[in-house]
Amino acid sequence: MTVTSTGGSGDTNLTVSAGASLTFTPDNWNTPQTVTLAAAQDSDTTAGTRTFTVASTGLTSRTVTATEADDDGGTNPVHVENPYAGATGYVNPDWSAKAAAEPGGAAVANISTAVWMDRIAAIGGSASAMSLREHMDEAVAQDAANGTAPLTIQVVIYNLPNRDCSALASNGELRIAQNGFNRYKAEYIDPIAGILDDPQYANLRIVTIIEPDSLPNLITNTDQFADCREADGPGGYRDGVRYALDKLHAITNVYTYIDAAHHAWLGWDSNFQPAVDLFYQTVAGTAAGVDSVDGFIVNTANYSALREPHFTINTMVNGTTVRQSEWVDWNYYIDEASFATALRNALIAKGFRQGLGMLIDTSRNGWGGTARPSGPSSSTNVNTFVEESRVDRRIHAGNWCNQSGAGLGERPQASPAAGFDAYVWIKPPGESDGASREIDNDQGKRFDRMCDPTYTGNELNGNNLTGALPDAPISGQWFSAQFRELLRNAYPPLS
Repeated sequence: MTVTSTGGSGDTNLTVSAGASLTFTPDNWNTPQTVTLAAAQDSDTTAGTRTFTVASTGLTSRTVTATEADDDGGTNPVHVENPYAGATGYVNPDWSAKAAAEPGGAAVANISTAVWMDRIAAIGGSASAMSLREHMDEAVAQDAANGTAPLTIQVVIYNLPNRDCSALASNGELRIAQNGFNRYKAEYIDPIAGILDDPQYANLRIVTIIEPDSLPNLITNTDQFADCREADGPGGYRDGVRYALDKLHAITNVYTYIDAAHHAWLGWDSNFQPAVDLFYQTVAGTAAGVDSVDGFIVNTANYSALREPHFTINTMVNGTTVRQSEWVDWNYYIDEASFATALRNALIAKGFRQGLGMLIDTSRNGWGGTARPSGPSSSTNVNTFVEESRVDRRIHAGNWCNQSGAGLGERPQASPAAGFDAYVWIKPPGESDGASREIDNDQGKRFDRMCDPTYTGNELNGNNLTGALPDAPISGQWFSAQFRELLRNAYPPLS
């Protein structure tokens, strides 16, 4: 008896390559014989399907559906331990053009920076800003041009309801009391996830930075700000971060890094362990638990030094610990490298996986230029010693808006130290932190006095001047004066 296998409807690139006609006899009728199917190479990225029918005279035919695993653009993507290792970084054409137009900006215009989705409208783009899909398409084009290396594109997820509940300059468009959580899910996260999950982007390594300044605000600011207290409840930061993780982690080639503020926010023992506990509790509540997170990022869009080279937290000055100085203020950390290392160890001890990776945003924490100390102070007064030794030249470590004297930091690099996945430029240098005066806008961003250079501060910055540059536009807009200062004060210096 002869049994034939033939292709029916569907992708004709799928064919019977062997066993199209098989003969069964009284001697071998109960021995299985193989029909082999093959999928020819094609130019699309779709996993095609086709039906095949097995038939023989006098017997009931059987039909099966075969599906190819399309390999266009390279091997099928896997979720690697470090998405930055061996990869090139996506260069945002919008940012690159602005940087290149500044004097000396060509030196950094081809460095990878993150794409910020800071409102629902950012997903669709505008006449002056690329949409998320346009960025993804451009990333595919850059990936095709970079040889065999994979390409990493960084996307900042930044639109929680009651966003940045303690800082007016970066307030967002959604409010918890106005159906913000449902809008966050349906109008923001779902469309982003839908785009990132498109098969044509499957060979990109997509790093998502999850909601800067969100969970840390629940540690430090619920007592002082009503918006933060509301964000601490249903439909707030925990629920929003969990929803984002559930949707994004489900996409194989998407990597998730939760924002963990910086040492001058969470470095005190009263904040450090509570933050670790909150991070664990939040992530453990996702569908995949701790596996839904690839790592954490510190210093996002901030200015804290990567390392203080001239003293450590254990330095004593004439018998007095530097922790007692006004600058350190009893913090347990003086820079981001030591803070991130300790945070990673504590997170793993709490229950996060051993392969947890850390990122540090080094886009604006170089603090070079003529004001950078060349060595430790010789003073025997602890305050004078710290003031003359520290490379972070801010007036107060709580100052965060458009800081005067700041410089570009370490250039992005993968695996710079054990436990660190990369140094990254998440805040694109030259994009403002907030307006130095009231400016009308349709993005929900308000005037924060911490961006006003004349403001004498509050308890969050020790009632000091803000150190902010004058004449700044609203957050996210190009600030030429700031970019030029970052170039001048870059450390390591630009060659």
